[in-house]
Amino acid sequence: MNGTSNQRRLALCTIGAFLLILAPCCYAAPSSVQATQQTSGTSTNRRIGAVKAINGTTITLTPDSGPDATVTVLPATRIVRIAPGEKDLKNAASIQLQDIQIGDRILVGGKASDDNQSLVASSIVVMKRSDLEARHEQDLQDWQKRGVDGLAKAVDAAAGTITISARGKDLVIHTTDSTTFRRYAPDSVKFDDAKSSTLQELHPGDQIRARGNRSADGGELSAEEVVSGSFPLFAGTVNSVDASSSTLSIHDLSSKKNVLVKVTPDSQLRQLPPEMAQRIAMRLKGSAAGGAAARPPGAAPNSGSADGHAKQATDTTSPEASPDAGTAARKNGMGGRPGGGPDLQQILSHAPTVSLADLHKGDAVVILSTDGKAGSGIAIKLFSGVEPILQSAPNAAQAMMLAPWSLGGPGGDLGGP
Repeated sequence: MNGTSNQRRLALCTIGAFLLILAPCCYAAPSSVQATQQTSGTSTNRRIGAVKAINGTTITLTPDSGPDATVTVLPATRIVRIAPGEKDLKNAASIQLQDIQIGDRILVGGKASDDNQSLVASSIVVMKRSDLEARHEQDLQDWQKRGVDGLAKAVDAAAGTITISARGKDLVIHTTDSTTFRRYAPDSVKFDDAKSSTLQELHPGDQIRARGNRSADGGELSAEEVVSGSFPLFAGTVNSVDASSSTLSIHDLSSKKNVLVKVTPDSQLRQLPPEMAQRIAMRLKGSAAGGAAARPPGAAPNSGSADGHAKQATDTTSPEASPDAGTAARKNGMGGRPGGGPDLQQILSHAPTVSLADLHKGDAVVILSTDGKAGSGIAIKLFSGVEPILQSAPNAAQAMMLAPWSLGGPGGDLGGP
């Protein structure tokens, strides 16, 4: 993910705090802040976004939605700096206009013009770009250290628990009223499009990623944050490719049905070289022979049901690659999970990229997609050149496709959100 996306991702977690901070402390407004309010008979407008340019006492603000806005800073404008994650202005520090830099995140409160394209600022709350990047890096490390991922086997909303299968073992995730839930949108591969969610929206078969403190025996986790999503997996042969609509139709080997998948600029399309495919197939065939019981009861290779929830096996989602593949991975700078072998997902990520035009009728493919709408999902990952893998074992396709968190998770490209 690029720096802008990473910055925006962290900013998504601070927008609510921004609003809560500015409302009670600067305007004596209620905590349920609206985009535009009436305060003492004066229209007070709030804008959140990134600083695009600074020219004298004028700031060009790029908001999270809508066109750029011009912000005029007056001598009386109150400007304070807060750290990401702060919930009020208690620890805020007063700063000057010259301390604001391009790329900083700001929340501006003030009087909007009649055309709503400019704003005279009465107050500005600043989150420095450098602070956001440092916080993002901390989150990356924390997800690696305290994050777990797996397939939901059971969800008990009354007890506030989620039981997941994680690398061959069951793990119970405990949630509380303070646990933050987010869920991937059914038609998007970006975490930026993920929505606030609830425990009640989770279902068996969902991919789960959680962060928190684990018990001494490692069998339980007290979750501070839970990210979920449903991602069907399809393995089959290409029926047709429509470049004009950026879609391809495949015949899914599991459901014996034709599936329409859309390819977007965010989709990752790769072709496995024959030698890589053969090595992976040999490794997965061995894993399948020893781990057939890994899939939880009721789970199936893909959603295949009316509710569209993914039934993808998870304890096989990060099998160690073969020694030869692992050596090659390390030589190419690819690591593995701490304490484990080379990460198969990282190995696969180094396969050559291809375009939709490189796919042809009859090609064997494995596709991880969004749930989609109207029967058409969006491809998250697509691999061609997978004939040896599909022939190696019944569950080989599930084993090679890892959970898609690294495509757009809150912690970036680290094999977790």
